[in-house]
Amino acid sequence: MTDSSQKYQSLIDWLPSSPLSGWHQNIAEQINERLRIERWGDMPSWEQCLERLPEIDPLTLDFSQSVSIGDPGLMDKGRRLQLQATLMDLHPWRKGPFNLYGLNIDTEWRSDWKWDRVLPHIESLENRLVLDIGCGNGYHCWRMLGAGAARVIGIDPSPKSVFQFYAIKHFAGEQHPVDVLPFGIEQMPKKLKAFDTVFSMGVLYHRRSPMDHLLELKELLRNGGQLVLETLIIEGSEGQVLVPDGRYGKMPNVWFLPSADTLINWMQKIGLKNPRLVDQTKTTIEEQRSTDWMTFDSLETFLDPEDSTKTVEGYPAPIRAVFIAEAPHT
Repeated sequence: MTDSSQKYQSLIDWLPSSPLSGWHQNIAEQINERLRIERWGDMPSWEQCLERLPEIDPLTLDFSQSVSIGDPGLMDKGRRLQLQATLMDLHPWRKGPFNLYGLNIDTEWRSDWKWDRVLPHIESLENRLVLDIGCGNGYHCWRMLGAGAARVIGIDPSPKSVFQFYAIKHFAGEQHPVDVLPFGIEQMPKKLKAFDTVFSMGVLYHRRSPMDHLLELKELLRNGGQLVLETLIIEGSEGQVLVPDGRYGKMPNVWFLPSADTLINWMQKIGLKNPRLVDQTKTTIEEQRSTDWMTFDSLETFLDPEDSTKTVEGYPAPIRAVFIAEAPHT
C-alpha cells in the first residue's frame, strides 16, 4: 500500500509538541485510509501528474496579494504549455486563481474576491494556528499563510482537490507550514479546542444538521478563538429558513439556507459569542463561471435564463454571507 502520509511528514513531526498533540497517534493511519488506491481508481493518474511536474526554484513567491509562484522568466512558452497540459490532468480546477511561472490557472471561482471580502473583518492571523474546513485545493490556505498564520491546516474530503494542493505545494516548496488533509470534519478529533481561527466557508448548507456543524466548529476553537463562517443565506427575518425541495442551483446536497438573523440566532443558541454579519454579497457570473480550467456547467446555467434573480428551480439566487463569532472563555 502506498504510504500517502509521507507527504505530511513535517506536519506529523510537528504535532506531538503542538496544541494538537492528541491527534498525533493515528493521523498517518487516517491519511492512508482516506487515500487508498482501492477507493479512488483515478489516483494513479494523479500521482503520475505530480511526478511529471518539473523541479524548478521559484525565486519569487507571493501569498499576500495573490497565489503567485515563480518568476515567469524561468519558464519559456513551450515549458509553460507543457505544464498547462500536465495540470489539466487534475481538471476541474474550482478554487483559485493561481499563477505558476506566468501560467494563469483561471479557476471556476474567483476565490480571491471572497478573501478580499473576508480579510478586513477578521482578527489578525499573525502567528495563529488556523483550520480551513472544506478548503478544496487550498487556495485560501495559502492566503492565510500570506496573512501571517504560523501554521495552516486545511481539510477536504475530495482527493482530487488534495492532489491539486500537492501540485501547488510542489512549486511553492515543502517547507511551508501549510497542509491539506483528505478529511471531512468527521475525521477531526472531537472537542480539540485548539485552533486560534477556524474557517468554514461554503460548507454549512451542505450539512444535514447545521446546528451540529456549528457545535463541531465551536469545539475545534480554543477559548476565545475566532470562527469565520461563510455560507449561502436567504433574505428574510429571524426564523426564516429555505429547505429546498430537491436541488438548489442544480446542487443535490443543499439542506438549509437560513436568513442572516436566523443563523445569528443559531450561533448564539449553541454558545458562540457576539455572532455578527460582516458581509453579504450576491454571487455573480463574473465570480463563478466556466473557464478553460473548469469546463463543466457553472453559475450561468444554474440560474433561470429568464430571471437571474432566481435559480432554475425558482428559488432565490445565491447570496453569500460572512459571519464572525468567538468561542466562549470557559
